[in-house]
Amino acid sequence: MLIQDLIASVGERLTPTERRIARIVLENPTLLAFGTVSDLATRVETSRPSIVRFATKLGFEGYTDMQEWVRDGVARQLSSPSHRIRQHDAAVATVHQAIEEAIHQTLLALDEDRLDALAPSLARAENVWIISGETSMAGAHALFSGLSMSRSNVHLVLEHSTGRELASAATGDTAVVFDFARYRRHSVTTARALADLGVEIVAITDGPLSPLASIAHSWCELKIPAVGPFDSSIPAVVAAELLVFRVVRELGDEARERIDQLETMWRATGTFLNYSARPNREG
Repeated sequence: MLIQDLIASVGERLTPTERRIARIVLENPTLLAFGTVSDLATRVETSRPSIVRFATKLGFEGYTDMQEWVRDGVARQLSSPSHRIRQHDAAVATVHQAIEEAIHQTLLALDEDRLDALAPSLARAENVWIISGETSMAGAHALFSGLSMSRSNVHLVLEHSTGRELASAATGDTAVVFDFARYRRHSVTTARALADLGVEIVAITDGPLSPLASIAHSWCELKIPAVGPFDSSIPAVVAAELLVFRVVRELGDEARERIDQLETMWRATGTFLNYSARPNREG
């Protein structure tokens, strides 16, 4: 488990001071890994006992225990190319570089282990409910399109119809919630209401301090670059496509049979001007 996951698990119980500590730890994990408790306290402008209480809230026996655990992870990270890339000054990055880096980070975030944690509930849920904020809606649409062609009972829930759409949500369902800072009230309150109903929450968000991370059964962190005045939709779309790929693999013959039925219906209804089945679709 990563430090991000530990922080996410207690996010709603962190005090304002502990949230400041969490931000510094996430921004500069090497300070925690190799600095003293006094170094971290000085950086956060708080007391040493506050740092120790933060460590125990995360489940550690104390600061030293937390430091040793983080140090192992940071030592592995420092040797990776992705860490070196992140050291470049974002202020001089071009839009192309920012997008390329965001895609790279999304592929790192949704590695084999994370996809293994996220995909089964999307494959086996009775219903899949997809909810999104405004800037992440492209990812929600991509996930809805891919999943609904691969399995039944997939629903894209729009804000104006939330009550009607979710009236039948229940235990055994899964909700995928896309949202990034600044978080939409609709996304967060809907996710909490569904969690109270026993619906499993999968959050696609931007960090362990997101209000979605602390209520999710599983989640992934995406880095969202600014493209001009707006946040990029590309990481959310990439994440959606990776999830669809893994869910199709999880479903196996069930997904293949549904896609074949779609092909038959498309041919029968003349959906495409020049119909031809994709010859390179994986079997």
